[in-house]
Amino acid sequence: MLYPQTNLCRTVVDLDGFWSFQIDPEGIGEREEWYLGLPAPRLIAVPGSWNELWAEYRDYLDDAWYFHRFAIPQAWSDRRQVLRFGSANYHAQVWLNGVCLGEHAGGHLPFEFEVSSCSRTGDNLLAVKVNNTLMPERVPTGNSPSSPLSGFMRSLPPANFDFFPYAGIHRPVKLYTTSTTHIRDLQVLTDFDRSAEDGEVVGKLEVTAGIATDDADTVLICTIRDGADVMARQPLVVEGSRAHGQLQISPARLWSPDSPHLYQCELSLQDAEEAVLDTYTQDIGIRTVAVANSQILLNGEPIELRGFGKHEDFAVHGRSLNMPLIAKDGALFAWMGANSYRTSHYPYSEESMMYADRAGLLIIDEIPAVGLMFDDGDTNVATRLQTCKEQLTELIQRDINHPSVIMWSVANEPLPVDMMQRFSGHEVDESVDEPATRFFQDLIDHGRQLDMSRPFTLAGVMGGPVAWLELCDVVMINRYWGWYVQGGALDTAREVLAQELDRLHHRLQKPIIISEFGADTVAGQHSEPPAMFSEEYQVEMLRMYLDVAAERPYVAGLHVWNFADFKTGQSPMRFNAMNYKGVFTRERTPKMAAHFLRRRWQTACAEEAPTA
Repeated sequence: MLYPQTNLCRTVVDLDGFWSFQIDPEGIGEREEWYLGLPAPRLIAVPGSWNELWAEYRDYLDDAWYFHRFAIPQAWSDRRQVLRFGSANYHAQVWLNGVCLGEHAGGHLPFEFEVSSCSRTGDNLLAVKVNNTLMPERVPTGNSPSSPLSGFMRSLPPANFDFFPYAGIHRPVKLYTTSTTHIRDLQVLTDFDRSAEDGEVVGKLEVTAGIATDDADTVLICTIRDGADVMARQPLVVEGSRAHGQLQISPARLWSPDSPHLYQCELSLQDAEEAVLDTYTQDIGIRTVAVANSQILLNGEPIELRGFGKHEDFAVHGRSLNMPLIAKDGALFAWMGANSYRTSHYPYSEESMMYADRAGLLIIDEIPAVGLMFDDGDTNVATRLQTCKEQLTELIQRDINHPSVIMWSVANEPLPVDMMQRFSGHEVDESVDEPATRFFQDLIDHGRQLDMSRPFTLAGVMGGPVAWLELCDVVMINRYWGWYVQGGALDTAREVLAQELDRLHHRLQKPIIISEFGADTVAGQHSEPPAMFSEEYQVEMLRMYLDVAAERPYVAGLHVWNFADFKTGQSPMRFNAMNYKGVFTRERTPKMAAHFLRRRWQTACAEEAPTA
């Protein structure tokens, strides 16, 4: 699915703005034809999360309706018209002029409908029913009584995860046009060779595209540009609805955090008379990602990930697209010397991926499979596996061309059977985990069929089976020694962490990323000696983890949990329904930990800088 763009052959219109909105707690809207107009609407901003806008809807997750009128110009009457949603959480059903276009499940990925047959010149009526009810068969799930977290992390709303389940149309709604004969999709995989004599880099591009055409004489020309300069141009080989080809650039500039250079891959779809029918341009970066000798290699060189787990979360906006916040966070990453983050625990906006491409940030891209359960029946588990496969397919199709995306994560903290016994240190029979191991093997195998150019991973929970980590190319572990376990006893926590890392390395012989570690910290709370919840304790806990990792070359990265404080459901575990593990407040005010990380990481950046 191509991100909409306006060019010589395509036109995009944003439908964002103020729409009509009404909740439907009794589920009567479809029967009463609310898709033709809402009986008692109020205004809502699109994109946006309805939970942040009205106090009475804070915890409401069931059916809600959006309604919008928009106009289509006469000039579009002979054009293919497509309605596209960047994201609607969780399940969306869409009507245009009373015609049901279809539905989409999964709240963080785009979906679209061709509407040429039911749109009309002039006034059009668009209706969307959104439902975010937390259900066991959905991914992520609700919290059932059988869940290991039913007591430990019980919250309102009853989520099986530790962040707020925002609902609504969260990303832009666009209407765009193409010709009937058009480019459907594009995939560019990159590699390079380096001359042994002079070190000159030859970039190698494998380009694959999908086209919609009935003309056997259709030609698809691929041009690689570097600004105004044409670096390569050739026709792709068209076979039915697919086209493919290989191009080279010499000399080529590699994409990296220090030099995030982007080329432009331009496709031009032409008929036999060379008339242009459609065109599309995609930014690309030439780079490779590999795993070898317990290291992550970017362009053949070891790289250390310094960064965070994050959330798409901000007051009033909720989880909706917030372009200034993307830029603000990017500036704070640069200020600290951070180079990476994980999209915990769901795919982030396409706009954030584009920003990362240009800013040189490295991204571990994660599907919404947070808190997966395996003890609530074979039917639910099978349904969740199919949903995870669909989400992974859609994520890879959406983000495969982003050089910033260096890894796919298929889950965060899946919950093994007998989770609480493991967490308490008791021995369990690991054979109970075999069905879940097959689940992850199946899911990762599915992903590798779609993309062999990036490693696959998952973030393992404390006490989770090592067998799940063995399936991964890169090991990610979330660890809270010194917080949830050995709270306040950082010396003891250090020993436990060091011993566990060494055991994992001895068994797995793979690069390890500590993908979560941190301490809840109330901004302005101070203590000497450092005590839990104080800014001093957060600094000392982060220092301990960084020191332990620095002594072990197989630790390929650390992601602090979290970049900024974020909203959660209400629970005894979360004061004021907030997780305060951020090194910044929710408003992006730095705590002491942010300054500590800046000193530590800026020093690392200086040590890594190439010498003249």
